[in-house]
Amino acid sequence: MRDRLPRAFFDRPVLEVAPDLLGCHVSHAGVTVRLTEVEAYDGERDPGSHAYRGLTPRTRVMFGPPGGLYVYFSYGMHYCCNLVCGEEGRASAVLLRAGEVVEGLDLARSRRGRAPDRGLARGPACLAQALALGRDENGLDVIADGSPMRVFNPLPSEGSDDGAPRIATGPRVGVSGAGGDGTAYPWRFWLEGERTVSAYRPGGTRKPRRTPSRG
Repeated sequence: MRDRLPRAFFDRPVLEVAPDLLGCHVSHAGVTVRLTEVEAYDGERDPGSHAYRGLTPRTRVMFGPPGGLYVYFSYGMHYCCNLVCGEEGRASAVLLRAGEVVEGLDLARSRRGRAPDRGLARGPACLAQALALGRDENGLDVIADGSPMRVFNPLPSEGSDDGAPRIATGPRVGVSGAGGDGTAYPWRFWLEGERTVSAYRPGGTRKPRRTPSRG
């Protein structure tokens, strides 16, 4: 079994940590996912970040030590998870966008219903569901011994990089306003040629739900 990534791995600028997480494995509740797509968010310096306007009860975990897990509820429907990185108090984090299930395939299938295997962890909500990550896991320290979630690199750090998958970059998915500007914030990173990478869609204003008329 490979060792957990150390705290020093996460205690770096978010734009260094994010691409380095590609190809790493995340394990929780009997399922392991190989990361193929992530997004970087840089706290109060980043208009696309939940922490852009500072510390709130929701974003408190993001301001904590590197190696923490920030889980949030999105659009009242599903959970998404981020790994906190950088200097404590800075609130930078990497959103885990997509990956390939490499262990616990049957368990992931049972959690994801009719999703095809390529879609079991394709998109941040699907990834969190496949790994059974939700509100109770918010604030986990993935570095701590005995933590139920483990992040590790299955490959040795030594040796040549020849033949390694190419890393592509582009605008973040579904981010509106200044934070969605792909020229200023090309902060989505993915492994080229991976079928599990999610489709790009720009941010926009969500349509309000229609209220049934009361005749």
